[in-house]
Formats: sequence, C-alpha cells, structure tokens
Amino acid sequence: MDLLLYPDPRLTQKADAQPVDDGLRAIGEALLAAAKAAPAYGLAAVHLGQVAPVVVIATGTSPAQPDYLVLFNPEILAVASEVAAGPEGSVSLPGVQVEIERPVWAEIAFDDAHGVNQTRRFEGLAARIALHEIEQMNGMFFLARLSRLKRDMALRKWKKRPG
Repeated sequence: MDLLLYPDPRLTQKADAQPVDDGLRAIGEALLAAAKAAPAYGLAAVHLGQVAPVVVIATGTSPAQPDYLVLFNPEILAVASEVAAGPEGSVSLPGVQVEIERPVWAEIAFDDAHGVNQTRRFEGLAARIALHEIEQMNGMFFLARLSRLKRDMALRKWKKRPG
C-alpha cells in the first residue's frame, strides 16, 4: 500500500463533489482496505493519491472494532460549540501526534455507496475522525490547525525519526 507522505502537494488539494459511480466506489473500497491494513482510524482518498471526495472513518468505540464507514461527498452541516483536545496524527506523517481541539460532536451529510444522501451525527472520537478526514479531503492537512511554533516542533520530530 503506497501512501502519500507529507509534504506531497496533493495533500493540500480540495476534492470537488461528484456523483457516486463505479470509480468513486472503487476508491471507497481501496480506502476501506487501506484503513484496515494500516490500521488507521480514518483515511481520505488523497492518502492513496486520489484527489476525490471520499473518506473512511472508524465509528466504533473500540480500536479493536473500528466499524468503518465510507462517506462519499461528505459535508459538515453543524458542530458543537463545546470542544475537547485530543491526539491526532496522519498516515502521511508517521510517528507524529499532536493535540488538537475539535468540537465534541458533528452533524455530517454524505452520500452512501448507492448515491443516497444521508445525515448522521457523530460524537466523541468518531466526530474527531470525521472532521479530521473531511478537512483533509478539503485540502487542509491537520498541521495547519497548529501554531507555527507547534507545527515546526512536530516537523522537527518527524524529520528525526528513525528510518
């Protein structure tokens, strides 16, 4: 599985909504397989080199049973005013985790694999994962949420990693 690594310029490209078709479903299937293989809490299509409006997120409450959901054309409709800090990372920046504040719940609209629009409210970790991956799909790498100082520290740590 070849994953894009930071600072690949595709990680800052926004994926435009498009009809759910066989091509988009194939990307969703590849994302699901990659998330299971990684294992990852979530992935955006761009992690596989595809600038497409598809993300996969873990909705389960246990890392042992992630209960993945593939979202096509996801859109953030509403978020909680209450936020909580939590660790976030990316398969595109292995070995780096930083604390990021996110809303504690999010209401997301998305298309399912049949192109039927759905709306779902995610809470806690599932909301964090959905917001993180949708931002990535929209071209915002998670480090952009950090101050310049914290971002530079995270990148120095990444550059010093073994391998």
